Amino acid sequence: MTDPWVALEPGADPAERVLALRRAHETFTTAGTVPRPVRSVVAESWRRSARAGVGPDGSANVELTDGDLGAHRAEHPLARVMPLFRELMGSFAADGEHLLAVCDAHGRLLWVEGHPATRRRADRMNFVPGALWSEAAVGTNAPGTAVALDRPVQVFAAEHFIRQVQPWTCAAAPVHDPHTGRVLGAVDITGGDRLAHPHSLGFVQAVARAAESQLALLAPPRHAEETALLSALGRDEAELRLRGRRVRLGRRHSEILVLLARHPEGLTGDELLCALYEDEAVTPVTLRAELARLRRLIGPGLLASRPYRLTVAVECDVTVVERRLEAGALTGAVAAYTGPLLPGSRAPAVVRLRRRLADGMRSALVAHRDPDLLAGWARAPWGEDDLEVWRALAAVRPSASVRARLAALEGELALPPRRVLAPPPGRGATYSQRPRA
Repeated sequence: MTDPWVALEPGADPAERVLALRRAHETFTTAGTVPRPVRSVVAESWRRSARAGVGPDGSANVELTDGDLGAHRAEHPLARVMPLFRELMGSFAADGEHLLAVCDAHGRLLWVEGHPATRRRADRMNFVPGALWSEAAVGTNAPGTAVALDRPVQVFAAEHFIRQVQPWTCAAAPVHDPHTGRVLGAVDITGGDRLAHPHSLGFVQAVARAAESQLALLAPPRHAEETALLSALGRDEAELRLRGRRVRLGRRHSEILVLLARHPEGLTGDELLCALYEDEAVTPVTLRAELARLRRLIGPGLLASRPYRLTVAVECDVTVVERRLEAGALTGAVAAYTGPLLPGSRAPAVVRLRRRLADGMRSALVAHRDPDLLAGWARAPWGEDDLEVWRALAAVRPSASVRARLAALEGELALPPRRVLAPPPGRGATYSQRPRA
């Protein structure tokens, strides 16, 4: 095959490939190995799906309904290009008995339109507006995987991770904010085996590029209203994305930006000192030097003083998780939670925030009692020793492996605590060394 992103090479027999993929899927779900002819992009997606705790017999959950869905759609940037999507894809979807679908950056379906009979069939697997179709929630699928990988992707038949989706074929492409480069969502075409053609992948990619061009014309950049994106979960060094730039931050600068993002009103020098340093002997001169270096790193005009504050709005992944927890969108919160906040940080305010966020996630998971979500947390690096979650998982999914792991954890409680070694200077802690958030 010349293009690994296309599901079928020219001349391939779709029926024969479906049978081979079903056998491969069965092998993976029972033995954990991926035989041929599974494409590498699909094999990697299957492995991510399994690590996320997705079961092959699972189904999508509807997270947004009625007024909540309407409000989310009205406020979403892709609402402005829905007329374009309908103009370019509507007739193709209706005439070909396909569906046009648009999801947000988290894989939630915002619009599903097209042939009425096809929509009724899709309804039975919750391929409906408001349903979460992220890869972490329902496994390999075109819109969810396109968002996860940030590139166009085609998924054919039994390449889908969940069995009830395997009669379908889909192609999707991510749509980006033309000014910041961040992923806004994806546009998707879903239907039968006839979509397993290179043209369908090229089609959705062209539609996505057309949407980005129209967004650029509809919303010319205005720097005062820009939003910076700060990623700090599951990493010791945060990443700041602004104006098309990606800036990797050192640990101290990561801590400073996380704290300033949470306090748009600003923090005084004394407040930052208390928030950042355990050692009370650290002087304001040290902090001012760090802030001067940070200013040079992120660019002029973004960090003001008296009080210290950011001059642009910042969307932090911590805030995304908190917002979803507050809204009761637990599946979305789990998808956004990619690990503890700056796990190697010892800054007092960051440690408190890291613990509060992890405790909130843990409490919600235990209360919700969803076995797939609990398993995803328990098998993640930060949850493998989480006794509370393993006990909750054992209560709802008492498999032999779960009971064995729980017994091992409970046995460890009777042993003297092991000394946790600090990481060497200048290196981030590994998950096994990090204090549990």
